[in-house]
Amino acid sequence: MNNLSFSNLFSILILGLSLYLFFFLKQKQSTTTTSLSFQNMAAEAPKSIYDFTVKDIHDADVCLKDYAGKVLLIVNVASKCGLTESNYKELNELYEKYKTQGFEILAFPCNQFAGQEPGTHDEIKEVACSKFKAEFPVFAKIDVNGKDAAPLYQFLKSQKGGLFGNAIKWNFTKFLVNKEGKVVDRYAPTTGPLRIEKDIQGLLAVSASAP
Repeated sequence: MNNLSFSNLFSILILGLSLYLFFFLKQKQSTTTTSLSFQNMAAEAPKSIYDFTVKDIHDADVCLKDYAGKVLLIVNVASKCGLTESNYKELNELYEKYKTQGFEILAFPCNQFAGQEPGTHDEIKEVACSKFKAEFPVFAKIDVNGKDAAPLYQFLKSQKGGLFGNAIKWNFTKFLVNKEGKVVDRYAPTTGPLRIEKDIQGLLAVSASAP
């Protein structure tokens, strides 16, 4: 009887040890997997706008790393907005003044705000480049909000939120990016491009009195 009891006790101990080792090793494996997953996510997370490739107005790939070392103003544009004429006019002024000093404007058409950019790429180019004489790059039409928002804009919004949330509120929201590809400021649609000039000068290290 004592032998039987001792045998049962020994079996129970072995079973308990086995279960402990099973759950301990499983938990350790799960923790390791989770840690590696977070490490991979951190490694894959974009660190600057240079990690993105976008489509130009002709549907060709453009790696934003091509703009490394330049100060960028990224704008979601529209052809039929009340802000269109004044913004294109002032964007052109900024571009003409600073394009040879390492400044670039990247325009991304978007039709998400009252359907004010409904045209094809050819029609958008006609308005931007022929009507408003824009010489800066105009890219393919994108979404800036919602589940189909372009990855670039998901990143921009994550770096600089706006009033009442990160979502882009309207046409001609502007993001200022430094020479390292980092977002340094965000401006509301009603902020005219010329009001950003001093910030651009600061990033370009251009004095306010420079011609």
